[in-house]
Amino acid sequence: MCSPQMRIVLFISWLLFYVCFLLGMRRMWTGSYIRNPLARSLFMNMMSETDAAHAPEEALKWYGCTAGLLGDSVSPLFVQSHLDEDTLAFLNQSQEKSGWFFTQVYHSLFSTIFSPIVSRTSINGFLGRGSMFVFSRPQFQKLLGVGPDWRAPRMLDLGAGDGGVTEVMGSHFQHVYATEVSTPMKWQLQKKNYRVLGVEQWQHTGFQYDLISCLNLLDRCDEPLKLLEEIRTSLVPGSGRLLLATVLPFQPYVEIGGRWSRPRQRLHVSGSSWEQQVSHLSAEIFPAAGFEVQAVTRLPYLCEGDMHRDYYVLDDAVFVLKPKTDIKD
Repeated sequence: MCSPQMRIVLFISWLLFYVCFLLGMRRMWTGSYIRNPLARSLFMNMMSETDAAHAPEEALKWYGCTAGLLGDSVSPLFVQSHLDEDTLAFLNQSQEKSGWFFTQVYHSLFSTIFSPIVSRTSINGFLGRGSMFVFSRPQFQKLLGVGPDWRAPRMLDLGAGDGGVTEVMGSHFQHVYATEVSTPMKWQLQKKNYRVLGVEQWQHTGFQYDLISCLNLLDRCDEPLKLLEEIRTSLVPGSGRLLLATVLPFQPYVEIGGRWSRPRQRLHVSGSSWEQQVSHLSAEIFPAAGFEVQAVTRLPYLCEGDMHRDYYVLDDAVFVLKPKTDIKD
């Protein structure tokens, strides 16, 4: 048995080794230490995204779309988005946070210890990190075709996380509801005074919603078709809308604890390009679930980074969907 003093020495030694390892990894990922030309080229292409806050022209590919490839029915519905001030502010804030070295070391250590047993979402909730950015307030208004003064009674944000994106939409609604499976994220939502509903409760409140947002949840849901059906019946008839974002290419996985597994109910989205998958979702998946597309845009799905990256980015398709009028329950 080790003495208490020896345990302290071993822990401090391990902690110093861990910090040195992280420093070495960060130094290696500056690019100058990558000796393989192909690997260095791939790295520099990846890092060009991180420079977008200082060179916005590099971020243009985040919003690009060949509308003609969407098909005759979807192409007129495409809304062109652009890099704006709110997005740049999020990128700059993420870059600043990634430079907080001791905070990032603590976050990395915490994640390393608990990631085998706790979900990444809950870890981020405990640490108060990993905020997401899907759209700015002007982008939200443009996509829905509403003005800054537009108001409606109720909205529901499914899988709201820490409520950062909920806040963008919430100013347009009298009552804001949210769901979240992660307990630490529920605490974050309650701090912002959002009413948190249970994942089996929001469908049975006795009232309907003017807007339901389902942002980057469809590919992380165990039963996506059931979810779409419950959303459709929970919207205000006629005027209710679903705001749905999904990462493309579509790769469904469900996080359980610290493990990832395939969902029980799979959506098969065909197509090799962003435009082809958007077209298939619009023409096949959504109509089968009782929805039709009112508008669609391409946006970056941004997440705060860590000591290795200023931020992380995925390719999102964001849809405004309205229930089909010829559906009978």
